[in-house]
Amino acid sequence: MSARRSPPAKGTILYVHGLWMTGAESFVLRRRMAARGWRLRVFRYSSLAESMDRVASRCARMAKELAAGTSQPVHLVGHSLGGLVIYRMFETGLLEPQAFCGDFCRVVFIGTPARGSAAARALAKHGLTRRLLGHAGERDLIRGLPSEWRFPPQLGIIAGSGGHGLGMLVARLPRPHDGTVSVAETHLEGAADRCVLPVDHVAMCLSADVAEHVAFFLDNGRFPPSRPD
Repeated sequence: MSARRSPPAKGTILYVHGLWMTGAESFVLRRRMAARGWRLRVFRYSSLAESMDRVASRCARMAKELAAGTSQPVHLVGHSLGGLVIYRMFETGLLEPQAFCGDFCRVVFIGTPARGSAAARALAKHGLTRRLLGHAGERDLIRGLPSEWRFPPQLGIIAGSGGHGLGMLVARLPRPHDGTVSVAETHLEGAADRCVLPVDHVAMCLSADVAEHVAFFLDNGRFPPSRPD
């Protein structure tokens, strides 16, 4: 029996985790991306203790270090709050897209509340629960980002419609939603493509369907055509 061949190397994905996460939840996504030729690296930060400015600065530094060590593309994938970190990283000007990945750089947001989060606003009403939002994401989770993606890298947005999650315990979420973030809250003008998958917020990184859509977007700059029901 011949040895199983590894897929040709395509490049590196820098994965930015969400609120209360550590990046360990990406192990399934990492394996699925590796099977498609992508090396996934995790940017770790403390969403509770670090400011957004510090997190964005450190993330930009890691992206540049990865790019300096390879001639292949470096792409960015952010889950939930991780997408907000990526947006703020580009906004600061600390990372010039063409300088580290040229025309190949692509970005995917997975369940990112770009328009702000109803669940976060509900938590922010009380001092004790407001602390759960942490220093990194409090402002953007409550108010949202500017309404447009205005940076050179192509952006793909994956939203979930699974409908089960902790956000339902603290707020009435507009449908459809993934249990924490509504589909409407993920919208940004200027995105190259967007899609809605029947997955819950936390389970997104464990989903084979999400992994397939991430990989397809990184290869093509768009998501695969929707399959008929």
